[in-house]
Amino acid sequence: TYSIVQPLGVCAGVTPFNFPAMIPLWMFPIAVACGNAFVLKPSEQDPMTPMFLMELLAEAGAPEGIVQVVHGGREQVDGLLEHPDIKAVSFVGSVPVAKHVYRTGTNALKRVQALAGAKNHLVVMPDANREQALSSLVGAACGAAGQRCMAISAAVLVGDAKEWEGDLAAAMAVVRPGVSDDPEAGYGPQISVAARERILGYIAAGKAEGARCVLDGSECRVDGYPDGNWVGPTLFADVMPEMSIYRDEIFGPVLVALAVDTLDDAIDLINASPFGNGVSLFTSSGANARRFQHEIGVGQVGINVPIPVPLPFFSFTGWKDSFFGDLHAYGKQAVRFYTETKTVTARWFDEPSTSSPNMTIGLR
Repeated sequence: TYSIVQPLGVCAGVTPFNFPAMIPLWMFPIAVACGNAFVLKPSEQDPMTPMFLMELLAEAGAPEGIVQVVHGGREQVDGLLEHPDIKAVSFVGSVPVAKHVYRTGTNALKRVQALAGAKNHLVVMPDANREQALSSLVGAACGAAGQRCMAISAAVLVGDAKEWEGDLAAAMAVVRPGVSDDPEAGYGPQISVAARERILGYIAAGKAEGARCVLDGSECRVDGYPDGNWVGPTLFADVMPEMSIYRDEIFGPVLVALAVDTLDDAIDLINASPFGNGVSLFTSSGANARRFQHEIGVGQVGINVPIPVPLPFFSFTGWKDSFFGDLHAYGKQAVRFYTETKTVTARWFDEPSTSSPNMTIGLR
């Protein structure tokens, strides 16, 4: 008896704007390597990067039509989800859309892996390396303009670490957005006017809800680009769990800081969140690190690593409302997702057949 894996047939992927090359590369290379054809529906906000990937794929000698690109919006996504020839769908995007993709796809009896939003926390213990912790917080919160699902958007300052708030604000204040050829720019603009307006709405809501805006990036401007979708680094303190700036994924360079007394309090706070994509702990205590990584209800954990995205031979293992499905993206789980397992049991005979029925199904 032995098992083999075989391809499903045709698979599909729906990808977001923020990583227009990387996320498609999580999907179609593995699907094709497993023997499938693949249909990619990239974000309509930056469709040219996936087309460049298709040019590279053709230059590499891939069979014509093995990967195809369909541009569009919801109508095209629903068409893929309901098409009888598509056997599996991979998705990365917001929670509401991920739920729609998962429900629609599974209702059509397809395999679905839907990676969704996040509210990632970085816990700072008093014994952490101050410079490393603050530098990591700033980079993880503001890098890529906060437009990544593994960005750190909540800082949890434990005990005396709450006294580092001023240093954190000072470190964020020196970071500024700019254009791609500006060597001093820390990050670029938001993807669209609507994205910028949404972030500004959350900044206004945070102020109205009683959070203390330590650093306000809502009036950020970049010389020479007055109409750019700029948002400067923004830091809120005295944030409470019921505030919208803590509950929701803002997807911008906005960091909210919460103060707690103990590591247990930090774990309870994070475990109460509906999201479970990534979390990080900065500490010099191995005991704290070991307890944290076992008790935290989040799928990807960093110890003194601010953005714990796993290497490709692992899988991207979000939990709770950050993932809908059974098998995660890339790594070994992706191979299982894009294949079906067949188990073969064989028997060969050295003696002539008997005339009587074999009622025992013996294997000797």
